[in-house]
Amino acid sequence: MQNARIAGVATAVPRYRVDQDTITSVAPSVFGPSFQDFRRLLPVFANTQVRTRYFSQPIEWFLRPHTFQEANEIYTETAFELAQKAAQAVMEQSRVPAEAIGMIVFASTSGIATPSLDSKLIQTLGLSRNIPRIPIWGLGCAAGVAGLARAAELSSALDGRYLLLITVELCSLTFQLGDLSKANVVATSLFGDGAAALLIGTEGDGPEILASYSHLWDDSADIMGWELVDTGLKVRLSRDIPSLVRTEMPKLLDASAAAWGISRRDIRHYVLHPGGAKVLEAFAETTCIDPAVLEHSYWVLHEYGNMSSPTVLFALRHFLDTTPRKGDLGLMLAFGPGFCAEQLLFRW
Repeated sequence: MQNARIAGVATAVPRYRVDQDTITSVAPSVFGPSFQDFRRLLPVFANTQVRTRYFSQPIEWFLRPHTFQEANEIYTETAFELAQKAAQAVMEQSRVPAEAIGMIVFASTSGIATPSLDSKLIQTLGLSRNIPRIPIWGLGCAAGVAGLARAAELSSALDGRYLLLITVELCSLTFQLGDLSKANVVATSLFGDGAAALLIGTEGDGPEILASYSHLWDDSADIMGWELVDTGLKVRLSRDIPSLVRTEMPKLLDASAAAWGISRRDIRHYVLHPGGAKVLEAFAETTCIDPAVLEHSYWVLHEYGNMSSPTVLFALRHFLDTTPRKGDLGLMLAFGPGFCAEQLLFRW
């Protein structure tokens, strides 16, 4: 059986580009009245190492209260537009016509739509109305790697046709104006919006997907996720994530390498979900790799922030655009709600 290969990657972002200095200047008016000395928290906005992000709405929109219904209506409209833009781009770049696509996997966790948005995408992209569609909800930041892993597994059943994977998140719309927690401050300094689309098939000479590895930690649901409140999706984000990476990452990498029949030393490239600068730093420190190896993840963090599920696919696109082909092994990794980790082994 042939391994799946990545035929193409494309990305899309919404129209409103906001630099971190602007957000830093606005933050005191939002959080200041509820924190005795909010100025001492301002370094958070610099420490994330985010320079710019893209939002679905102008920054003034976030300074007024909104209902969950209002935010979710914007989500369904804008998420569809971004997903369609990314999908059309990857189909054009890869020269894959609509009739050559045999399945669609759609991942998104920052809004709610039933039917899921992939049903409308099938129609607007001109895909067959008979292809299977698989929506993924709830994996959050891990869904980029998990979606690619599941897509690779499913592509072998498509008789030479391609699988279209789309991930889209509008994290900014989950901002809770009345949430005065430090977790919301961190989220405000870090998260942005974006979409990515990939085509996966068994033909061509693109990067070959060799294997995947999933891990769920027991009793860890409080580390990351959403709390459903009257005004929408309230972020749950533990400050212990970097320390968890430090303590658990060596064991996790050893376990996945053993399952794949390789050594950690065989891995030459790393494409990580840039959940935050501290997470990337913790990974490099505990695995004893040169932080420069994570340049693609850092670049995305600087230029786009954390967009949840599409972020690691932005890093993958940057990697594919800038890394000479060598036939080396590479690892994709993302953490997400559960608390879980998703890994994917590829050969470049």
